[in-house]
Amino acid sequence: MQSESDGVQRSKATDEGLIQVPSFNLPISSFLDHQMRSALSHWRTRLEEWRKAGVPSGDSPEAILAQREYAERSFYPPLLTRYRAQYDVRIHLEEIADVPTAVIAPTHGLASENRDRVLINLHGGGFVGGARYGGQLESIPMASLAGIKVISIDYRLAPEHEFPAATEDVVAVYRDLLNHYPATCIGIYGCSAGGLLTAQAVACLQKVGLPLPGAIGMLFGAGSFWTEGDTGAFRPLFAGAPLEGSREHPYFRNTDPNDPLAFPLRSADVLGRFPPSLLVSATRDHALSSVVQTHSSLIRLGVEARLHVWEGLGHAFFFEPDLPQSREVYEIATRFFAGHLASSTRK
Repeated sequence: MQSESDGVQRSKATDEGLIQVPSFNLPISSFLDHQMRSALSHWRTRLEEWRKAGVPSGDSPEAILAQREYAERSFYPPLLTRYRAQYDVRIHLEEIADVPTAVIAPTHGLASENRDRVLINLHGGGFVGGARYGGQLESIPMASLAGIKVISIDYRLAPEHEFPAATEDVVAVYRDLLNHYPATCIGIYGCSAGGLLTAQAVACLQKVGLPLPGAIGMLFGAGSFWTEGDTGAFRPLFAGAPLEGSREHPYFRNTDPNDPLAFPLRSADVLGRFPPSLLVSATRDHALSSVVQTHSSLIRLGVEARLHVWEGLGHAFFFEPDLPQSREVYEIATRFFAGHLASSTRK
């Protein structure tokens, strides 16, 4: 048995429960095989290119706009090319309820069971980026694998707008779609900020009295701000950025952190009325704690909820199309919605 005198540095807990974690090297998970490691290496190269491009960091308006411009010019287009090579879809831009959207559908046509179903995608990007191209990345595999129409909403972003602008855009599009689809035939899903926005949309739909969607998916984000809980404290390790609270975020800086319309995890009444929910995360996702806590709360309140956590991978890992787990996420999501959305053959 070793002790600290043997030269082994150990974590120490204070009287308040704060643990001082010593510096250590975190190896790649031993569960990841060569193919997975190769794909992760390719993904790290893409992120390193972003760093070397000299794009300003931080959350000043100037930095955010520079980050958004770089992503739209250099980060997303190569990924879209790779996705379009793997998944055969057609895309057209359309305004719905005066909100810009991208409508993605499989080139080979809709599956017969999905002709009266539709999915709404709410893209990630921290409420400051991801519009159009990010949403297309999240929608292309779903549309192709499921044989379903996906409408990706380009909701309003910070720093130009603040909460609840994005929620208002989602509800406007959803309200319009109710003229064409029963609510039970509509699914909503989103990644990261889009996962939180999915929860916010459900909370707002409850408030305004609109029927809820048949099912939702919260991926790498859920019912609270993404840096809450244990894994939020690991954000500098996983995401290369310091821990921030919602009050420091340009979209939420004037928002009450206890407002359940912004953070539905704050209200058992709101969560208890959620539709069937799919939650997805990974062990190196800084939003894992938020996702897990939301799942636990939903289960405790009697809501049907399924949680899938992937080992050794990070936040929004499914943006790397060569990872086998990326396709797994989309296949699980398509099966979840297939099993919970109503259709002409399943009422």
